[in-house]
Amino acid sequence: MDLILFILFATIAVVCGISLVVQKHPIGSALSLIGVMGSLAVLYLLLGAEFIAAVQLIVYAGAIMVLFVFVIMLLNAGEEAPGGKSWPSRLLGVPLLTVFLGLLAYLMQLMAPSMGMVTFGSFNTGAKELGRSLFNNYLLPFEVTSVLVLIAILGAIVLARKEID
Repeated sequence: MDLILFILFATIAVVCGISLVVQKHPIGSALSLIGVMGSLAVLYLLLGAEFIAAVQLIVYAGAIMVLFVFVIMLLNAGEEAPGGKSWPSRLLGVPLLTVFLGLLAYLMQLMAPSMGMVTFGSFNTGAKELGRSLFNNYLLPFEVTSVLVLIAILGAIVLARKEID
């Protein structure tokens, strides 16, 4: 049953990820990103990481996506204008992407250490250890990320004000 659920939600994550990139309207992309975040939370649940799944839903699918939608609405971003594609990009795009992904998978298989299979429900790090690690070892990246999000909000406000004036 775990394998079936994994395949189902991994497929949903990949399809929503492709939809995120392909969408022409920013709100559609934001909704696709919510689909990716929700399916990742279910994958965390399958691994037995309930706290990380809850944080995934609350922080990313909840708060960050509200922030993204707010910025999209503030900028009044419309549908993306279609751009002209050159014939070499149309002809060589998909084959070169396939070769690149195959090469990347091969190199990852060569360089990755041989680790055992993932067993579902094996994640046993609790919220206490995770919090200590986050605020001791990873405090600087955590704070830098929050400052970057604040700068992005301020940049969106500045861009929106220029359009109004």
